[in-house]
Amino acid sequence: MAFLILKGVINLLRVFFYLLSIVAANVLTAAFAPIHLGMFLIPVGTFLIGATFILRDLVQMKYGKKKTYLFIGIALMLSAIVSYLLGDSLMIVVASAISFIVSESTDTEIYSRLKLPIAWRIFYSGLVGGILDSALFVVIGLSPIGAGFLPWEAVPLAILGQVLAKTMMQAIGACLYGIVNQKMKTNVNFS
Repeated sequence: MAFLILKGVINLLRVFFYLLSIVAANVLTAAFAPIHLGMFLIPVGTFLIGATFILRDLVQMKYGKKKTYLFIGIALMLSAIVSYLLGDSLMIVVASAISFIVSESTDTEIYSRLKLPIAWRIFYSGLVGGILDSALFVVIGLSPIGAGFLPWEAVPLAILGQVLAKTMMQAIGACLYGIVNQKMKTNVNFS
C-alpha cells in the first residue's frame, strides 16, 4: 500500500515540477537581466524552458497525450497569469502564450510519433520545440513587430542564443535520462 501511495506521489510530482518550471522560467526572466555569452543575449528563464520540454515528456510518458494537453492548457494559463502579474507587456504575454502552445504541442506530437529510444525522443522533440519556442517568442515578443526590445539585426542572435541554451538543457536531460534508465534496467536484471 505504501508503495502505491509513493508511486502516486511521484507521478503527481512530475506534473507539479512541469508546472513549477514554467512559472519559475517566467519569474527568472522577469527578475534577472539576460546573460551575455559572447555575442548572445540569453534570458535567464531560457535554461528552465529547455527543462520544461523534458518534464513535459515525462508527464506524457506517465499520463498519455490526451491528459498532457490538459496539463499544457493549465501551464499556458499559469504562464499568462504570472507574466501579467510580473508586469510584462501585452505583446510579451501574447508572444509567450503563442510560442508556448506551438512549441509544447509540437514537442508532444513529435515525442508521440518517434519510434526511437525514449532518451532520443526527449532530445529530438525538445530540440524542435525549443527552436519554435525561441523563434516565435523573439519575433513576436521582442522584435520591432512586438515589444520592440530588439532591432531586426539582433533578432537572429537572440534566437540562436536561446536555441543553444535550450538545446544544451535538452541534451543534458536526455543523456541523464538515458543513463538513469539504463542503470535501472541493469539493476532490475541483476536483482
